[in-house]
Amino acid sequence: MNERIKNKLALLPDQPGCYLMKDKNGTIIYVGKAKILKNRVRSYFTGSHNTKTERLVSEIVDFEYIVTESNIEALLLEINLIKKNDPKYNIMLKDDKTYPFLKITNEKYPRLMITRKVLKDKAHYFGPYPDVNAANETKKLLDRLFPLRKCKPSQKTPCLYYHLGQCLCPYAFHVDPQVYKDMVEEIKRFLNGGHTEIQKQLEEKMKLAAADMEFEKAAEYRDQIRAIETVMTKQKMTNTDLVDRDIFGYATDKGWMCVQVFFVRQGKLIERDVSMFPFYNDAEEDFLTYIGQFYQENEHFIPKEVLIPDNIDKPSVEAMLATKILQPQRGEKKKLVKLAGKNAQVALNEKFDLIGRSEARTIGAVEKLGDAMNIPAPIRIEAFDNSNIMGTDPVSAMVVFIDGKPAKKEYRKYKIKTVKGPDDYASMREVIYRRYSRVLKEGLPFPDLIVIDGGKGQVGVAKDVLANQLGIDIPIAGLAKDDKHKTSELLFGPELNVVPLERNSQEFFLLQRIQDEVHRFAITFHRQLRSKNSFASKLDNIDGLGPKRKKMLLKEFKSLKNIQAATVDELQEVGLPKQVAENTFNQLQEK
Repeated sequence: MNERIKNKLALLPDQPGCYLMKDKNGTIIYVGKAKILKNRVRSYFTGSHNTKTERLVSEIVDFEYIVTESNIEALLLEINLIKKNDPKYNIMLKDDKTYPFLKITNEKYPRLMITRKVLKDKAHYFGPYPDVNAANETKKLLDRLFPLRKCKPSQKTPCLYYHLGQCLCPYAFHVDPQVYKDMVEEIKRFLNGGHTEIQKQLEEKMKLAAADMEFEKAAEYRDQIRAIETVMTKQKMTNTDLVDRDIFGYATDKGWMCVQVFFVRQGKLIERDVSMFPFYNDAEEDFLTYIGQFYQENEHFIPKEVLIPDNIDKPSVEAMLATKILQPQRGEKKKLVKLAGKNAQVALNEKFDLIGRSEARTIGAVEKLGDAMNIPAPIRIEAFDNSNIMGTDPVSAMVVFIDGKPAKKEYRKYKIKTVKGPDDYASMREVIYRRYSRVLKEGLPFPDLIVIDGGKGQVGVAKDVLANQLGIDIPIAGLAKDDKHKTSELLFGPELNVVPLERNSQEFFLLQRIQDEVHRFAITFHRQLRSKNSFASKLDNIDGLGPKRKKMLLKEFKSLKNIQAATVDELQEVGLPKQVAENTFNQLQEK
């Protein structure tokens, strides 16, 4: 604990509020809330913690706090601060799971479609559906019942769906937009539990058609009724009141939390969402934060009811969500909440071994690597490699590993601009300067360790650039290879001595992954560049001949050989201006 933190701890108030933990770069790494700021913040720097919390505390060099009027206000502020600052130690709901939804577009003549993206575009969304097959079945049924638009505005003649009775073709015939508005309302009513009424209406129509001896029409109504029965009753009923509700349950173990959410729509349990993450606060407090973030996602609609465990502060949830919040004490709803909690516990138990293994390969390997090099754990590692073949198209690449895992959004490619020929030292000098002058200029995060895929020469060049040109002090290590081009040893220190690492250790495997990844990234970029350059057309760099005219020439003449054989008049006949035709003819004859 530094002196600044000690002085600030003494000044903390006995009031609710939020606190923001910062690292050595001034970056906010954790946002928390507290009923009593003094007690909560001091607890991080006193007493014993698990490894995960110790790691968080080890990175804290400063903190700020904001006093609020109440705990609920602190909760709302915390959610906004997490969204704004994206701290790396907070719960971040960036789940790659997407569920299918039915969407009725917000247009003059609406369409019905399946989507996995929920946008704020004033369209109507229904779901989520358990899988795309369920969504497809429902859409097929609705297409048969309600002839929403299938064709595009360019369609001026009746489309196939018009003849099937599934489209009114509003762009081919005049259709009152009110007809579509009425259909949208019918669909909304249907999907919100009104399918039984539509079923009854179809039964009446079927009887009338049969009485009028229109048996084909009656058979169509019969098939529609059966389709409704099939689609709407496939899933197991959980409640008979048809109320949309979300049911939350959670479990904790060894500093990790698992939250399970059951989605009940139209009385059916259709899907569940599972999230697992480390937490650093009280379990109940972090669960509240989770709920607040959960409903900020577009695809998570706020239902008519939200069921939560009875140990959660109900007024806090009510302050965040404008809907009915229940903490059931008995009956079926209580069983559902318990079931969600039980599933969360099972998931936590089953996956804990995998998490432990993952930590050993990533965070654990990073910490051991720092110990072996006698530096703080290199949380952020940036690695560089050059690629060229006989000096042609020289490129460099940078990959980033955070917590021992690749951060692919932060990878960078570099075309070498100032170097001619196969000069790896000069290429590395250029790339290191370009990268870290930009880091300084734009206030980007500094790495804890720079790894150069190369020996003493390239490392020496990188050190020179950082120390003498940019005035930056960042640890730099080199990765040497053996005669089989495999990771051999790590070079580090003033004299670039070999760091002793066990060949079967996780930290050595981490270095292998970093070296393989930066090499792959550089080689891939180099191949792309060479491929692009090798396929440069003879039609390039002809004055007046742009992409559209080149495309037109190839379409008319079918091949470059035919274009070369064409006369100026023939080139003009297909649409080239006289001067461009002459330029093309002259240049092709020269080549």
